[in-house]
Amino acid sequence: MSIPIQTYFPEGNAEDKSSNPDPSRPFRELLELRLSRRDVLRGGVMAAVASFVATSGAAALTRTLAPPARLLARTPDGLTDSLLGFTPVPIHRGDSLLVAPGYTARPFLPAGTPICAPYPLYSEGGHNSGAEQECQVGSNHDGMHFFALGEGEERNRHGILCLNHEYIDAPKLHPNGPTVVEGQRTDADEVRKEVAAHGVSVVEIERDETGSWQVVPGRYNRRVTAGTPMEFSGPVRGSEHVRTRHSPEGTRARGTLNNCAHGVTPWNTYLTCEENWAYYFVNRGDNPREHARYGISASLGRYGWATIQNIDAYARFDASRKGSSPVEDYRNEPNTMGWIVEIDPFRPDAPPVKRTALGRFAHEGCWAAPAVEGRPLVFYMGDDAKNEHIYKFVTAQPYQAGTTQGDVLDTGVLYAARFDEDGRGKWLPLDHADAGFQAKCREKGVAFTDQADVLVNTRLAADVAGATPMDRPEWTVVHPDTGEVFCTLTNNNERGDKVAVDAANPRGDNPFGHIIRWREENDQHEALDFHWDIFVLAGPPEDSEVRGSAGDVPLDETNMFSSPDGLWIDTRGVLWIELDMGTDQQVLERERFGNNALLAADPVTGDIRRFLVGPRGQEITGCIATPDGQTLFINVQHPGEGSEANPVLTSNWPHGGSARPRSAVVVITKEDGGVVGT
Repeated sequence: MSIPIQTYFPEGNAEDKSSNPDPSRPFRELLELRLSRRDVLRGGVMAAVASFVATSGAAALTRTLAPPARLLARTPDGLTDSLLGFTPVPIHRGDSLLVAPGYTARPFLPAGTPICAPYPLYSEGGHNSGAEQECQVGSNHDGMHFFALGEGEERNRHGILCLNHEYIDAPKLHPNGPTVVEGQRTDADEVRKEVAAHGVSVVEIERDETGSWQVVPGRYNRRVTAGTPMEFSGPVRGSEHVRTRHSPEGTRARGTLNNCAHGVTPWNTYLTCEENWAYYFVNRGDNPREHARYGISASLGRYGWATIQNIDAYARFDASRKGSSPVEDYRNEPNTMGWIVEIDPFRPDAPPVKRTALGRFAHEGCWAAPAVEGRPLVFYMGDDAKNEHIYKFVTAQPYQAGTTQGDVLDTGVLYAARFDEDGRGKWLPLDHADAGFQAKCREKGVAFTDQADVLVNTRLAADVAGATPMDRPEWTVVHPDTGEVFCTLTNNNERGDKVAVDAANPRGDNPFGHIIRWREENDQHEALDFHWDIFVLAGPPEDSEVRGSAGDVPLDETNMFSSPDGLWIDTRGVLWIELDMGTDQQVLERERFGNNALLAADPVTGDIRRFLVGPRGQEITGCIATPDGQTLFINVQHPGEGSEANPVLTSNWPHGGSARPRSAVVVITKEDGGVVGT
C-alpha cells in the first residue's frame, strides 16, 4: 500500500521511502548481469526475461499449471480456453463504480457504520467522539476475509467479515481536520478517535430476503484497535526487546497498527498484518538498528500522537530514551509493532496474539499454503517497501487436523528468498541456530544475541543472509490446485543506478510493477529450492508482457494496468488482481490508466480482463468471496485521497452529492445468480 502524504506533520510521511542502506550488497557477486541497461527498453526487457526463463526449468514448470481435468485448446483467434467469461470494462475516470456487464456492485459497511453497542450513528460532519468510533467500523478498509457460519446454504448468506483498517485520512475524520497548535496535538479525544479508527472490524453479517447484506448486532461483533490489549507469543515474548513501562515483563502490547493485507489459518482464525507501523513513532535520541532499519522518524511521527505526553496511551509513541532502563520509558515500543497478529473471530473475549516467530517488518500479507496432514505448515509474506524481501515461515510441528492451533506458529524457521539469475531460487534461513547463517553474520560483521534479536531485526537478518531486494513485495497467494505462489511487486524508482537490476526485477525504473511467481521443488512448500518466472510485467501496451499458454503478449486497452497490489485466487483458480496507483501516479497517469481497478486473470492461459473500476482517488483491495463464489466482496479504500491538494481526485463516493468520501466494502453479484467471474 502506498503511504499518503498528509498536510500536517509532513516530515513523518515520506512516501514508500526505503530504509535499506545498501540493498545491492547481497548482489555484489551478480554485478555482471545478463540484463544490460538497454534491455529495459521495450523488446529488450522481454527478450531478456524470456532468455533466462528458457534456460531454466521454470518455463516447463509454470507452463503446465492447469489441474489435470482441465483441457486447453487453441481457438481460431489464437487464444486458449479461459476461466473468464465476462466482457471487460473500459478505462474509467468517473466518481463511481464501473463493473462488468451482467453484474451488480453495491456499497456496504462504509467507515463509521455502527457495529457494537450502543451503536452510535455515523456523523456526516465528522462529529463522532473517540468512544463512538470504538463502536464503529474503522477507516480505510484493506485486507478482508469472510468466515462462513452455519451449515449448507446458510454458509453463503451468513458469516463473520473481518476487515483491516490500514490508516486514517485525518482531515476527513474530524469536522475541520486535526487540531494542531505549534506542532502539538491539543485535543486528546481526536487522537482517541484516530487510534480507534485503526485496526480490525469483526462484523457478523447476513443476506436478507431481498438479497441485501445487513449487520447482525450479534455477540461476535467487536473492534480491535491501535489501543486493544494484546499478548506476545513466540521467541520475542519476554525478551529485552519488548520490555516497556507498560509491560516490564515483555509479554503484553497495546494495539495493532497499519493493518494491510491478511491471512487465514487452517484452524479458521484471522491473521492481520502490521505494515507501515514505523511512521507512527518518533525517536529524538539514539537511533538503534531496530529503529533505523525501519525508518522511524527523528522529528514528529505520522499523526503527532506522541505530542500528547500527559496521556500514557499516546506518549508511548515517543520512543526516545528518557529513563535509565527500558521499563522506565517507551524506547522499545516500536518493537511491539511489525508483527503478524492472530485474531479468533469466533471468540470475542480472546485477546489478539502477536506471533513473533514470523518476523518483524512491513508485513503485507501472510498467506498459507494448503495444509497437508502430517506435514509442516508454510506461510508466505511480503515486506512492502522498496528493495525489501519476500519471506516464508515453516512450522516446526506438522499439521494435525482438529488439534493444531495457533501455538504451532510459535516454533519454526523463518526464511528469506534469493532469486537467482537462472530462474532458480533458494530459501535462506534466518535462524540463530543455523551454522550457515552464523557464518554469514561473521562475514558481514553483524552479531545477533539470540533468535529474538534476529526476529526484531528481520530486515537486517535477511540482508546478511543474502536475500534478493525486490520492487516492493506486497500480497502473496497460493494457487489451490497447482501450489504455485504469486507475489505482487508494486513498483520501484530506486533500481538501476542506485540498486542493481537483476533478473527478478528487470527494470531499472519500474513505475508499473510486475507479478512474480514460483513453484517449490517437488511441489513441497517446505522445500528450500524453487523455480520462478515473471507472470506479467505491468504497464501500457508498448512496455508490458503477460506470459501464458497462449503465448507471451503485451497488455492492451482491455487489461493494461499499473501498480498491482492485492491478490486473491478463488476456488476456480481465477487470480484477482487489485491495483494501487498512489496519489501522485493517479494524477500523472489519469488519462492513460484511469482509476484503480480490479482485474481477473487466468494464470494458465494468461488471459487478463478488467472487471471493475473504482471511483476517484481510491485503491481496490481486500478481495474475498462466499463459499459458493456467488458473492464477491472487495474494499474501496480512501476514495478522494489527496483531494485537498489534487482536485482531480475529488470524490464524494459512495453517497454522492457533497458527502464526505468514505471507504467501504463493495458487494458484487452476478445478475443471473451465477459464480462471479464466469
